[in-house]
Amino acid sequence: MKARILFVIMFAMLSTAAFSQDVLDAVYVKETAITRQVIPYPFLREADVMWSKRIWRVIDLQEKINLPLKYPSSKQTKDRKNLMDVVMDAISEGSLTPYSFEDDEFTKPLTVKEIEGRGGSRTDTVKMQRPDPPYDEYDTIIAREFSRDKVIGFRVKEDWFFDKQRSVIDVRIIGLAPLIYAVDETGAVREGNIKIPLFWIYYPEARRLFANSEVFNRENDAERRTFDDIFQKRLFGSYVYKESNVYDRRIEDYKQGLSALLESERIKLDITNFEHDMWEF
Repeated sequence: MKARILFVIMFAMLSTAAFSQDVLDAVYVKETAITRQVIPYPFLREADVMWSKRIWRVIDLQEKINLPLKYPSSKQTKDRKNLMDVVMDAISEGSLTPYSFEDDEFTKPLTVKEIEGRGGSRTDTVKMQRPDPPYDEYDTIIAREFSRDKVIGFRVKEDWFFDKQRSVIDVRIIGLAPLIYAVDETGAVREGNIKIPLFWIYYPEARRLFANSEVFNRENDAERRTFDDIFQKRLFGSYVYKESNVYDRRIEDYKQGLSALLESERIKLDITNFEHDMWEF
């Protein structure tokens, strides 16, 4: 009798496990994104580059066109992640190398602990008062954790160039850096809403990761893009905050307010005009 009961229980458990494994939360198995290969760049020789310009941009995650980079919130869905989750998960696994925020030259690797410390992760000791007599004070430790949702944008370092072999203006992204607001010792955002980079990642190293990570397409769920598509096809909004110059200055160092915005647009227009001026119509 006991053997029969045990057999029935085991059969039920196996049937439940088999049934749960057959559940497919879709009408087909998604295989495209996770098996995609990175499309290699066209071969480029130094002798073929007639002109080049280095540009630094900021992608503001509050802009509507950039919302696919910001959402979903951390750990909200299983089929896709936001850009910061993709990057941080890869760094935690050791498949992507973060570099120091002190410069954008990819010379000093960082650890996850250093990144979290930069993002505000720390322990504070504060004095508390007991609610019962004799109402004395005591020290307690409060742990402040780094939240990926604090990321408000990304810096982009890229090179624009004219390839005379293909007769085209092209662009290659060199690096990305997530941005957060700078905070003071109390954890409050500093006056002026100063944006600081958490770390830099080398974009060519991250391309395979981005090519296998889906991004939401508001027009068609069956045609999910990837983060690599977003960057390679320039499907994001941004503004220029620096161009290569003899003083190594940012736009904010010599222009403010509306003048800074107009200077950013001028730099974009210069690149467009350079391409147009290469040809006669």
